Amino acid sequence: MKKKARCLVSCRIHQEVVSLLENYCELDLNQTDESLTPEALRTRLATADAAMLFMPDCVDQALLAAAPRLRIIAAALKGYDNYDIEAATRQGVWVSYVPDLLTEPTAELTIALMLGLSRNVLAGNTRVRSTFTGWRPVLFGTSVAGSTVGILGMGRLGQAVARRLSGWGARLLGHDVSEQAGLQGKKLGVHMCSLEEVLSASDFVLVLTPLVPGSRHLVGSSALARMKPGAFLVNTGRGSCVDEQSVAQALHQGRLGGYAADVFAFEDWALADRPRAICPELLAPELNTLFTPHLGSAVDKVRLAIEMEAAYNIIDVLQGHTPRHPINTIA
Repeated sequence: MKKKARCLVSCRIHQEVVSLLENYCELDLNQTDESLTPEALRTRLATADAAMLFMPDCVDQALLAAAPRLRIIAAALKGYDNYDIEAATRQGVWVSYVPDLLTEPTAELTIALMLGLSRNVLAGNTRVRSTFTGWRPVLFGTSVAGSTVGILGMGRLGQAVARRLSGWGARLLGHDVSEQAGLQGKKLGVHMCSLEEVLSASDFVLVLTPLVPGSRHLVGSSALARMKPGAFLVNTGRGSCVDEQSVAQALHQGRLGGYAADVFAFEDWALADRPRAICPELLAPELNTLFTPHLGSAVDKVRLAIEMEAAYNIIDVLQGHTPRHPINTIA
């Protein structure tokens, strides 16, 4: 009897996905809320034929070399900048991803962070729980209606945010190096313009770009200096697209109205010189900041769908087929 293939799953997944995969392979599960350490990931991949990996996992040449049986890495994510695709291709390992299931919930969270930051939701919640005795003329914020919203990155996420904001009475500006993305933005009523114009004219600047060559620290000290005084900055793209140290400085100096983020530079594991923690100055309690712990796709039915999609990519390869959402091509 032919021995079942072995599949490592590096993070906790839904039981429905476990039940599906058990029909095709023997599972090595990490059913905890903590990610595997790099050492544990390497050890457990050594005898794996397939793997379902997640955002905290970093795939490089050394990891792949230690996994001689590996045939597919099904990444349960959209942004795969922590994965060395060229190394995987050289090793003959398929890498698949989930192209679009994360877009809608991340767009929702982007707008939630905009509103929470600009309407003083966190400070208001604290006030109600402490000194609230009724309405007072305090905590006046900024409305999206009548404002200018600048979107950096008009890919799927940028387009999803633009669709949601189209009826809010805001002027939408966009910037993207991709001509195709720019055309899609124009169809949604977004005025596509230079980075300089987006920064200087916007009351809200939304960083929705992937981490690619040229986008690291897209919003750094120079970009922050060109923003309108008191403007709000929101990052749900990738942490390293923003220079957190420069943002902290702009907040402390009163030049930036507030900063909200769901992503942080220390999470960009593939960058050898990444920080190892969130910039401490950014966490100062007196600053107008609002942070969430990478909750962009943290909707239960969405996470289930993402895991299912990754599982079907694994099943495709184990059955001798091309995965339905490949990043690379294996001859």
